[in-house]
Amino acid sequence: MIRSMTGFASAERQYPFGRLTWELRSVNHRYLEIGFRVPEEFRALEPDIRRILGEFLSRGKVDANLRFVPSAVLASSNLELNDQLAERLLALHSELKSISGLEQEPNLQSMLRWPGMVEECAPDPQPLHEAALELLAETASSLRSARSREGEQMDAAIRERLQNISDFVSQVRQWLPDIREGLKQKLLTRVADLQQPLEPGRLEQEVAFLAQKIDVDEELDRLDAHVHESLLVLERDDPVGRRLDFLMQEFNRESNTLSSKSVDNRTTQAAVELKVAIEQMREQVQNIE
Repeated sequence: MIRSMTGFASAERQYPFGRLTWELRSVNHRYLEIGFRVPEEFRALEPDIRRILGEFLSRGKVDANLRFVPSAVLASSNLELNDQLAERLLALHSELKSISGLEQEPNLQSMLRWPGMVEECAPDPQPLHEAALELLAETASSLRSARSREGEQMDAAIRERLQNISDFVSQVRQWLPDIREGLKQKLLTRVADLQQPLEPGRLEQEVAFLAQKIDVDEELDRLDAHVHESLLVLERDDPVGRRLDFLMQEFNRESNTLSSKSVDNRTTQAAVELKVAIEQMREQVQNIE
């Protein structure tokens, strides 16, 4: 099974402490490159984020974005009164009341606005971090599934091109005897037009040389071998993008040789169609994990 390097996945979940949302986007890349944006309280998770994404993905440029909206209950529960400061302010109020001789109750609202009277305590980060990593693993699994679904479409497209290449190779094999015979007849016609006879054995030498020059059996055999190997690679479960990319280079090399040896319009056209099919496959392969 092959997987695309392009995909998107998101997951959102409400927790007692707030709402977490992960978004993952990936595009093709030579290696696995991870970039992410997370709130400050999750910055310590960078090594774990890279580890988890690396467990699900092997290639591609991945952008991971985490959003966190704390719950109102959590925000209010984190507020604590500075007891020492409150007691000191009340003591000062009593002293001031005794000195002034005025009877006046403390203004609690004013005291609450006193700097440092109400403090916000940071919540325990462990539940936050565990929930974020668990949700990340689920999102990464969804991203891999999305890349697998796109990979199925790419697999079908590549198999179709491989079948086209096999058809071109079969056609060229069928044409070769007729092409060789036609070249031989052309050579005989030219020899007949010569003013003087050829040296003994020269005609056979020329025919053998021409046959060797246009011989593409080896290239056709290698093309068949590359098709077979590509089909085997498509059945593998591990990432195969680099293997297929190498095979595309081999396909291209054989098609260039076939084109350079062509002496017939049919094989020239077949070489062109072969190059088109290989280029279409190469475009697909560039996006395979």
